[in-house]
This record gives sequence, C-alpha cells and structure tokens, in this order.
Amino acid sequence: MKSSDLKDLSLEALQNKLSDNETEMANLRFQKALQQLERPTRLRELRREIAQIKTVLRELKLGIREDKGQAV
Repeated sequence: MKSSDLKDLSLEALQNKLSDNETEMANLRFQKALQQLERPTRLRELRREIAQIKTVLRELKLGIREDKGQAV
C-alpha cells in the first residue's frame, strides 16, 4: 500500500490495518523459521508498511494530520 493511500484512511481503519499487518508479520516470521517462506521480500514490504502506518497514526495523535474519518 502506498503512503498516499494511507492518508485517506480513517483512524479506525489504520489501527485495523496495523493489527492485520502485525499478525501477518508474525506468521511470515514463523514460516521463515521453518524455511517455508515463498516471498522473502514480503517481510521487508510489511515492515515498511507497518512503519508508514505508525507514522501516520503518530501524526494524527500530534495533530499534524487530520483524521479523514471524522465528521466535520
């Protein structure tokens, strides 16, 4: 997911996406330990996406960015 796509998501959607990505990361790490990982680059992609989501969440918390899901 591109960072421009993350800007359009609401706070709740970002939190759900973060939770899903962290779960997927744990599963991929388990597969890597068992040497059953098909796409090793997916680990890097997920790690970066998690960092991007956390950055957007932090910006929302600090008031740098507005929540797109709020009614104005």
